[in-house]
This record gives sequence, C-alpha cells and structure tokens, in this order.
Amino acid sequence: MSVDFEVSGPVGRITIDRQDRMNALDSAARRRLEGILDEVEQNPEIRVVVLTGAGEKAFCAGADLKEDNGQTGLEYWANYPMRGMSLRPTLTTPVIARVNGLALGGGLELVLGCDIVIAAETARFALPEAKVGRLPLDGGMSLLPRLIPRNVANAMMMTGRMMPADEMVRYGLVNAVVPLDQLDTETDQWVEDLLSCAPLSLRAIKATVRETAHLLPQDAYRMRSDALVAALVSEDSEEGVRAFREKRKPVWKGR
Repeated sequence: MSVDFEVSGPVGRITIDRQDRMNALDSAARRRLEGILDEVEQNPEIRVVVLTGAGEKAFCAGADLKEDNGQTGLEYWANYPMRGMSLRPTLTTPVIARVNGLALGGGLELVLGCDIVIAAETARFALPEAKVGRLPLDGGMSLLPRLIPRNVANAMMMTGRMMPADEMVRYGLVNAVVPLDQLDTETDQWVEDLLSCAPLSLRAIKATVRETAHLLPQDAYRMRSDALVAALVSEDSEEGVRAFREKRKPVWKGR
C-alpha cells in the first residue's frame, strides 16, 4: 500500500510509503490519503493523528512528476476539490507532522495542513513548483504567507530554495527540531501532551483557529461553531474542573 494507516487506541498513524519515489504522491496515493482523512473525520475515537513518510530521506517530495494524469495545471486547479490536508476545513482532529526528511511541494503543503510540526535536523522544506512551470496550488500560495513572514514565503515560492529545519523553527512553521534518532521520542511526547487534554476542547480550538483567521478578534469571539458549543456543554468540561479540585487526572469521555 502506498499510504499506510494504523490505529492504536486513540492515535492514528499515516505513513506515506513510496520510498523509491521519495514518498512522492501519484494519483492512487493521493486518493488513498483522501480516503484515510475521510475515515479520520468520521471516527471520533481517533483523537490524534501523526503524519509521516517512510524511511529517513523524505517526508513527501510532493506530486510524482513521472505520472502523466492527462490534466493541464489549469484543469487540476479547476477540478480538484479543496480536500487536501492543508485546505480541508472539516478535519477537526489534531494532526502532528513528523517530518523525517524532505518536505517538497505538495509535501510541504501537507505540513501546512498540520497543527504541530516536529522535524528532524535533516529535514528540508521547499516549494519548487515554479522551477518546473507549476504553482503551489494545494495551499502553498494561500497558507504559507499567513504562517511565516511574507517575504520569506515569497522567496521560497519564487526561488524554490530549500530551507533547513532550524530556520523554519525560527519562522514559526516548525514547533521542534531534534536529531533524527530522537524524532519518535519527541513526537510521542507531543502525542501524550495532546491526549492529556479534553478531545472536544482540542477540536473546538482547532476549528475556531482555522475558521476565524480572516476575522477581527471581536468577530472571531462571537462566532459560535458547532465544535465550540459541543465543548462548552460537554460532560468533559465538568470532569476537567472536578478532577482539578480532586487532585487527580481527568477521565475524558469525549462527550
């Protein structure tokens, strides 16, 4: 399988496994990834997702340019729905990017769709589409300038230069950079930190941040999303306070 999906308790792990192609995505792998994300959306028992690439060289090298899908760039832009990782508005499950190597083109756009990014020291990030006459359509042009300084984003897209992980952490795109042999340990710690929090609270935070980024703060405050209301009236909202007062760990039920 080009994209593997394993669920262990509340944690789902997605691994892009096309090592012979630097984990680049062809049409079949893209469809498989979309199907996995659909599955995650429909399963509230999955509280955290970790997205990574197989091996040690690449997280994802973007689109597989050796594939001829018969579409022009304009046809792709016009026909492909906004359901990629970076542009999917309905995915409220927290996602951690475990960046084990190169994140290029669509691979970096996958990173942009994640909520927490942990990178190996060997990781590199780039949007090189302009070098082959293409454009970063799957969130690169719309999201990267919102997440890092505009001129840095412009330079990345207009030159295709690779940016090392330690620079991306300074710009705020990456949360932590560790040696490759510590990547699993660091990622697992972030997973545990997320699991220690109320799942409905995390979903509400993610939904609110993503859905209100274009609004003034006062307008964002007044926006009552379904996820926000569900968290505020949940049993877990009472359990958390009760556990704090009783000096014990809360038992989250996700309702």
